[in-house]
Amino acid sequence: MTPELTILTLAALLQVVQFALFAIPANMELGAGYTSSARDRPPSKPLSEKTARLQRAMTNHFEGLILFSIATVVITFSDQGNAITALCATAYLIARILYIPAYYFGLRPWRSLIWAVGFCATVLMLLAALF
Repeated sequence: MTPELTILTLAALLQVVQFALFAIPANMELGAGYTSSARDRPPSKPLSEKTARLQRAMTNHFEGLILFSIATVVITFSDQGNAITALCATAYLIARILYIPAYYFGLRPWRSLIWAVGFCATVLMLLAALF
């Protein structure tokens, strides 16, 4: 397996971890009755600030994972993987790992800078596929 595909797999597993980090406190706060329902109505109380941050961090990773997956697939299928694309993939994963506590603890401007590192790493992979 290429380094980029290995990191994509790790990034997907990170998404699983993020889901658990969010789902456990969300279920405790909202109750199993609500979280196991069809959720046709809004919850009777909002999520706590920290749990809501975990939800937004998870959602943000879903969004970033789409572009990173495309970059990884294009690099892999075009056989253009190299040390630079592997480094970019590693930077993406490290940024996504650091993003979780940065968002949870409200670290500004670090959260945004960490996000930018992951985004730029993905864009560089996409550009590397074109050149």
